Amino acid sequence: VFLRGGADGLNLVAPLADDGYYRARPRIAISKTAGIPLDGFYGLNPLLKALEPAYQDGALAIIHAAGSEDDTRSHFEAQDLMEHGGITGGGWLGRFLRAKNQTGSGPLAAVALGKSIPECLRGSPAATVLQSLDDFSLGSNGSGLTQSLARLYGSQTDALANAGRDTLDAIRRVEQLRSTSYHAAHGANYGRDDFSCGLLQIARLIKARVGLQAASVDLGGWDSHFSQSLIMDPLITQLAQGLSAFYQDLGPAMNQTTVVVMTEFGRRVEENSAFGTDHGRGSVMFVMGGGIKGGRVLGKWPGLSREVLEGPGDLPVTTNYRNVLAPILQRHGAGEQLSQVFPE
Repeated sequence: VFLRGGADGLNLVAPLADDGYYRARPRIAISKTAGIPLDGFYGLNPLLKALEPAYQDGALAIIHAAGSEDDTRSHFEAQDLMEHGGITGGGWLGRFLRAKNQTGSGPLAAVALGKSIPECLRGSPAATVLQSLDDFSLGSNGSGLTQSLARLYGSQTDALANAGRDTLDAIRRVEQLRSTSYHAAHGANYGRDDFSCGLLQIARLIKARVGLQAASVDLGGWDSHFSQSLIMDPLITQLAQGLSAFYQDLGPAMNQTTVVVMTEFGRRVEENSAFGTDHGRGSVMFVMGGGIKGGRVLGKWPGLSREVLEGPGDLPVTTNYRNVLAPILQRHGAGEQLSQVFPE
């Protein structure tokens, strides 16, 4: 999950016990009484309350002061570096899938919810872009074409025929999914916004066992220079509802699934005159799912005194995002190929 626009980690997960936070943000800080206590130091934004059960279950970990080595504070450069996994060709997730699937993978192994392939999936053996399962079709009158293609690919043995058969098989599976209405399990309640709808589609694909290995979904619009709460509050609500519903819906399948939430950079520690925050450095990452030793806020907290702030007054990055991703990819089969995913 990519929060595009530079999400303010200091107001997503507030350092309630750091006085420097309140000195820098007298008008927009999360109050000590409003923040949801996590560990005696940090508190969740109250709009993220729906994530509290996952945190208490030990299935959600938060990494503060996280980010990349890019210090340009440019959305485009910071996003590119983070999605490429460094200064190298292709995307880190694409390289992971290529290293893991040296014998090939199906057409639904990697899915991007949206209108274009994100940079993190560049170079993957196969990647499908869709906004909903209804998009993955040959049209309302495609049965004749499907049968003809099946006969054509059935008589061949080359790589193109194998890919064709995989695609037709995926189409058949998706058509079966579309023919039955989907009901989220365990009382999960997805919102109607694009983010929640995207997570619902991913949950359906996971449960249908169509070979999905990785999925990417964006939640954009976090560039909060002005009136930060008006910009962020609706997005925080969508983030919380979507992730909470996904966590509930998957149930036991969450043990084999890992969700990573990241953003290109955080915001300036000090609020500006427009009740907002400017581009900064460190932010937060959320990691949820199987194998996560959650119920904790991880990462070295540098403090918010002026002498430790970076550049014009930013939270330093004390945990590089690749150090969060690497053990997750190991768990999902990177093995000895991890150096191919992150060459540095």
